[in-house]
Amino acid sequence: MPGSPIRKLAALAEGRKKSGIHVYHLNIGQPDLPTAPKVLDVIHSYAEKTIAYAPSNGLPRPLTAWKRYLDHCGIHFDEHELIITTGGSEAIIFAICAVCDTDSEVIVFEPTYANYIGFAGIAHVKVRAIPTSIENGFHLPPEAEIERFITDRTRAILFCNPANPTGTIYSKEELQRLVNLAQKHGLFLLSDDAYREFAYDAHVVSIEDFPEVRDRTILLDSCSKRFNVCGVRIGLLASHNQDVIATVLKFGQARLSVATIEQLAMVPLLEDPETYTKPLVEEFRKRRDAVCEGLKSIPGVTYYKPEGAFYITIGLPVKDSEHFSKWLIEEYEDHQETILLAPAQGFYATRGKGMNEVRLAFMLKIDDLKRSLVILKNALEVYRDKFMK
Repeated sequence: MPGSPIRKLAALAEGRKKSGIHVYHLNIGQPDLPTAPKVLDVIHSYAEKTIAYAPSNGLPRPLTAWKRYLDHCGIHFDEHELIITTGGSEAIIFAICAVCDTDSEVIVFEPTYANYIGFAGIAHVKVRAIPTSIENGFHLPPEAEIERFITDRTRAILFCNPANPTGTIYSKEELQRLVNLAQKHGLFLLSDDAYREFAYDAHVVSIEDFPEVRDRTILLDSCSKRFNVCGVRIGLLASHNQDVIATVLKFGQARLSVATIEQLAMVPLLEDPETYTKPLVEEFRKRRDAVCEGLKSIPGVTYYKPEGAFYITIGLPVKDSEHFSKWLIEEYEDHQETILLAPAQGFYATRGKGMNEVRLAFMLKIDDLKRSLVILKNALEVYRDKFMK
């Protein structure tokens, strides 16, 4: 079971803070903006005398709200095709377990969301990682190249669109490659849509726009990012395939239910999504632009401007980004400040890949992001003189 590249340096950061060093957190996708007051209003106004178990597939009102939200996005499911989950993470685990047996294989595109590797490990499923390149913005390789990784054990292709950790948005033509392969080889398509609204330079095409694989798709979703409620832990799994839904419901029954009050707290946001998502998206567009502008002034850095989400994968002029990131948080300070990054090795399933890359989450306000990039620039100069000469 791999450790999290996003969280494993966090304990060191807490220790550094106690010594009086201010740490700018660029390692985790936790927006710094306030959660909508309506969420707390629902929690505070809960009037039942008992907080009871919810049905294993979700409470009726939240299920209806999820359906309306998806309809608003042009994605259409019946309520019996939806299962509310404990965050998007549980949805992904349930999907993998539903379509795979022990020692089956799931295809991902690396760098990939690090927890896909962990989730597959929980299910005793092997990840087959197809490389993508920073040179073309981590877009998908040709169909024939993807097909080379398919074996008789392959059961699904798991992807995130817009992508974490790269911010890449896959075009309709790119998704068509996956659809073609799913049809040809009898594969499921597991589409992680957690960042659907965070699209800056391209339109997000849904896997639901391909009716020819209607029975082979599983949509995975989450309230965490679009509504800035990461700690609420409310997600969704949706599929037109009733065998998938029946199996996932059994998993849901085994874990009993999802938190009752948190499900209800999401209803007003799901019923009026743009009120909450539009300001967030516009703020993160500005932050993305500020980060890319700041990176231009740092010698030796390579990057591709992310089209969506709120992450950017950066190539650094170092040999080992984990060593560099650990040194930043353990030793380095610039006017009693430092930064916490996520080393990119953990976003690769292939050993030895991503050694000079980090993922940066542009979660902080613009002034803090600009200051963080100044720290990064200064730190690279010191690190080069200390370790690379």
